[in-house]
This record gives sequence, C-alpha cells and structure tokens, in this order.
Amino acid sequence: MPPRPLVAGNWKMNGLRANVAEVEKLKRLMAAQAALPCDVLICPPATLVSTLAAAAQGGAILVGGQDCHPKASGAHTGDVSAAMFADLGCSHIIVGHSERRADHGETSALVAAKAAAVHAAGLAAIICVGETEAERDAGQTLKVVGDQVAQSLPPNALPGNTIIAYEPVW
Repeated sequence: MPPRPLVAGNWKMNGLRANVAEVEKLKRLMAAQAALPCDVLICPPATLVSTLAAAAQGGAILVGGQDCHPKASGAHTGDVSAAMFADLGCSHIIVGHSERRADHGETSALVAAKAAAVHAAGLAAIICVGETEAERDAGQTLKVVGDQVAQSLPPNALPGNTIIAYEPVW
C-alpha cells in the first residue's frame, strides 16, 4: 500500500499564541469532512509547539518540529532535541531545510545525524532537498539533489519513518 499523502505547512519564524484560533478553526473544518485524502501537518516555531499540539489534540491535525539537534541532550543552549519534540506530542520533524543548509552551513552529514535522532525518538523525519537557481541553470539539479538524498539519509531510513521533501531554492 502506498504511503498516505502528507500536506505539511512550515510556519518558519512566524506565529504567536494568538494564532491558536487558526488551528482551532482548521481542526473544526477538518472534522466536518467525511474523510480527507491526506494527512495534515503543521510545523510551528518551537515556542508554539506545546500550545498548538494541545489545540490540535483530538483532531486530525498533526504537529511537528522545524528542526532538532542530533543529540538527545546536553549543553546545547537554545537547541531542542527530537525527544523533546516527541514529549510535546510531535509526530514529525523537518531536517535539512534549505534555509538551515544555507544560513547555518548545515551539511548533508549533519542532516543525516538529525534524521537518525528523529527516528531514535520514534518520529518521522522530513528531509528537505533542493537545488539553487544557479545549480538548476547549470544543469546540475539531478546531481545536487541526488547527492543530498544519498548523503542525508541515515541507515535506518524507511518509507514509514522518512519523507523526502523536494523544495528547490529558486
């Protein structure tokens, strides 16, 4: 049986507690549908995960984290572990987002380590891959994306715990 389609919304660095009403409205709208053809996931900033997970509880909305540290705990000020997101009720964590790769210099090896941490916490990893406009224009799309996929997958990646999200950076 093929995996169920997933529609995920990454809130990026947007949202405040006042946005709980939007999630409650979405929950009501989804409940009014007989059966949705896909799963729906929201990935708010870490500051809202607990609040929005509580608001989504009992409905069909899944809640995920936007990034995680590859270690389960330790002296990593400001970072959040996959286990911490699992403790808040998350089902997925995004890793390897183009902005993390570009703005924070994250490598595919680090993305693989984060994805492995997500799996160890019992969650599904959404591994983002994509080429820049310059790479696309140079005809390098398949090489760049292929390398990112090959180098970002941890050894325990399976269809049930890993989603590849293609998002070109152009």
